[in-house]
Amino acid sequence: MNSSHPLVITLLGPTASGKTALALDIAERLNLPVINVDSRQLYREMDIGTAKPTAEQQARVPHHLLDLRTPDQPITLQEFQAIATPCINNALEQQGLALLAGGSGLYLKALTGGLKPPAVAPQPQLRQQLTALGQSICHPLLEAADPQAAAKIAPADAVRTQRALEVLYASGQPMSRQATATPPPWRVLELGLNPANLRQRIQQRTEQLYRDGLVNETRRLSERYGADLPLLQTIGYGEALEVITGSLSTADAVRITSQRTRKFAKRQRTWFRRQHNPHWLHDPSTLTDAMTLIEQHLK
Repeated sequence: MNSSHPLVITLLGPTASGKTALALDIAERLNLPVINVDSRQLYREMDIGTAKPTAEQQARVPHHLLDLRTPDQPITLQEFQAIATPCINNALEQQGLALLAGGSGLYLKALTGGLKPPAVAPQPQLRQQLTALGQSICHPLLEAADPQAAAKIAPADAVRTQRALEVLYASGQPMSRQATATPPPWRVLELGLNPANLRQRIQQRTEQLYRDGLVNETRRLSERYGADLPLLQTIGYGEALEVITGSLSTADAVRITSQRTRKFAKRQRTWFRRQHNPHWLHDPSTLTDAMTLIEQHLK
């Protein structure tokens, strides 16, 4: 792409890989805001369980696309794009650069690749039915109904399988016929984090989340929005709910949350390998390497 086009820096990597800390360092060096691309951090009141940047971290540099809605008001990918794209363009106009950080691969791909997802809102009842059927049934269903979409979705990826079926049943048209892409006029520099000690980092962060009050945060969310809130079934919150009901001890909740997080991180790494081509950064010179790459792309 023409070097005169503005540069968008994306910082990606699996959960607990250190994206928040590095994003803050890069943002301070370049006097940029951090634009969030973490799908759970879009929601208010979900701070501890999503490892959202703290008030102190947000005071260091401006953050955008945090706390957009309450947890009972789902944001579709199309809605996220409609909010995020002007935010990126505004940063490019004001600073000449934009910095995106997050581990939600599909959201990153949608922004940097210009994906045009179908405008189908979440269907909670349908999702419950698909969950009850199980992935071993749902993925073959998708293969039969929309083989093109199924070929791009791992057989174990229940979230994307359910979304493809949701689009099919709600609109009557396969997702593969509706999803298009029009890349925006940006140059994109992808920086990736994948530390060798990720398992240890995940365990440490999981323990910290529970020490910081994940169970109390979950209790407040449950009392306000109901225990059946879909976001309360996600990693960390689901186990915290079971602590509240007495189904799990805190120690078991920590163990299961850490295990689920490791599995999620594995799926993230698979996505990033298949869908992105980042410059992988390695400790201990992560910030130095990142700034060197950025400076090279700014020449």
